[in-house]
Amino acid sequence: EFDKDYVASLVSIRNMDEATLNSMEMPFSTINSCGVEVSLSSKHKTITIDNRDLYLNVSLNYRLHEFDQITQWLISGMARVIPYPYISLFTGAELETMVCGCPDIPVKRLRAIATYKGVDPNSMLIGWFWDIMEEFSNAERSLFLRFVWGRTRLPQTVADYRGRDFVIQVLDKHSDPDKWLPESYTCFFLLKLPRYTSKFVLRNKLKYAIHFCRSIDTDDYARVALQDDGLPSDDDESVYSDNPENCGYMRCGGT
Repeated sequence: EFDKDYVASLVSIRNMDEATLNSMEMPFSTINSCGVEVSLSSKHKTITIDNRDLYLNVSLNYRLHEFDQITQWLISGMARVIPYPYISLFTGAELETMVCGCPDIPVKRLRAIATYKGVDPNSMLIGWFWDIMEEFSNAERSLFLRFVWGRTRLPQTVADYRGRDFVIQVLDKHSDPDKWLPESYTCFFLLKLPRYTSKFVLRNKLKYAIHFCRSIDTDDYARVALQDDGLPSDDDESVYSDNPENCGYMRCGGT
């Protein structure tokens, strides 16, 4: 977006007539990516019809090479870990995948490292859960991963998990499980689910959790009072109540 506006401003200056350009008295400077004004010449103070072409070339050149030094520092730092000739063997996309993980989140891989507590892996609830994960878009799976693990991508291979399992624990402590939200402990890659009575309820609760619980470092971040339809009440004074009888409790991070 910044580059789009930047180019548009240069095009506007290029197309100005002489009278308009002179009347505006624009400084011979540009705005960098941090929003700071940078002078582009010690000789020219304002943009005129005579130095306009020079200004456009200097401005564009500055923008194209603004991060050259920072990029060089980054390359030098990476070369201390991986020899530079080896880095050059990979494309940018391949290197990103190796460092950050794959942006696509295959449910099959997540399922392969799942373990279960308090529930049979072949139970209806677990079946609903994996069906919902398959139905989620990749963006929703990314949100789910952030909710349960504090990250938005999976490691590239199962071996990269280094023994870390995705744990699904089902709780039987709630007398009315459909009024409660899931809990997650990101430190332990742990999801705690009430024993929901239908796939519809499970889907709604998961979607609420992944979209509205965005903190992974504050316990009790999202206590909400739920209506009969499972949605938060906008005008309910108990929306931040500590009373567990009228609150769905969503834990966003481990203790």
